Amino acid sequence: MELRKDPITRSWVVIGDPGPAPEIGEKCPFCPENQDSQASILTLPAEGPWQVRVLSHRDPLYHIEGEVGRQAEGIYDKMRAVGAHEVIVETSRHDVRLSQMTDAEIENVLAAYAQRIIDLKGDLRFKYVNISKDQGAVADEWAHSHSQVMATTFVPRRILYELRAARAWYADKERCVFCDIVHQEEKRGTRMIDNEGDYVALCPYASRVPYETWVMSRKHNHLFENARGDGRSNRRQLAALLGRLLRRVEKVSQGYHMVVHTAPNTARTKSELAEYWTTIAEDYHWHIEVLPVLEQSHKSYNLKEVYLNPLEPEIAAKRLREADSSR
Repeated sequence: MELRKDPITRSWVVIGDPGPAPEIGEKCPFCPENQDSQASILTLPAEGPWQVRVLSHRDPLYHIEGEVGRQAEGIYDKMRAVGAHEVIVETSRHDVRLSQMTDAEIENVLAAYAQRIIDLKGDLRFKYVNISKDQGAVADEWAHSHSQVMATTFVPRRILYELRAARAWYADKERCVFCDIVHQEEKRGTRMIDNEGDYVALCPYASRVPYETWVMSRKHNHLFENARGDGRSNRRQLAALLGRLLRRVEKVSQGYHMVVHTAPNTARTKSELAEYWTTIAEDYHWHIEVLPVLEQSHKSYNLKEVYLNPLEPEIAAKRLREADSSR
């Protein structure tokens, strides 16, 4: 397998057949009673029975061994599919969703997110660490609640778009565009869903799909992995808000795609994006995006140049605000 770059869109595409996936079997590999000899990368809490366990993916899209080997093929660029691919098992209980966990349990999951980002950014081969979670119709073969971690030697296109827009906004206004969004949405109120301490949940102005939601911090911070202030209490606020939001989202759809957007690995001072690092701490702002998957909106996830969202975000936010967020 190798990575090839589209010279027009600047997207990297994994090319090649990964081969047959490992046999899953009838027993869930993430349940404690079926736990095999595979070593854990991380377990939380640090003492006692684990609640969160991080493992290497058994059928990884990226492999951590070796050098990137970037090279030209005529006008094109390609490189080896070097990276990291991990699974964050969010709970030892097979039939519990993230939305059903306590605030303290969700906090442990978020802490695992942060620790894996910090650790993987220590490898200078990796330009970005992506944390994502799929549930329902878009989920992979495992029913047990989990998230995935992918460290890549490139920055995903969506993040590149955000970096360019944020840098341009800051160059023009000397303000963070994400902070401006939070301030305006709180002032207007119609697209706000919920808030907790330093965090807000809202439907973005140009939502791509029905009930798309973003979780954002009121306080400027470009790194999800670095909590500001009292890190523990701060992350507990985020956990409480995320839990309520997901319970609301599940009232309209059991399936969703969730992804954490944080800043790339700025330790790579010779990266082609290094010029962004001069202002990234001021112009970028981490956030979590949740895109529910509704049956009638599946086409919105296809390869399209323009998203079609039949539901106004103001109406979506109102419905989510009124939805029951209790466990």
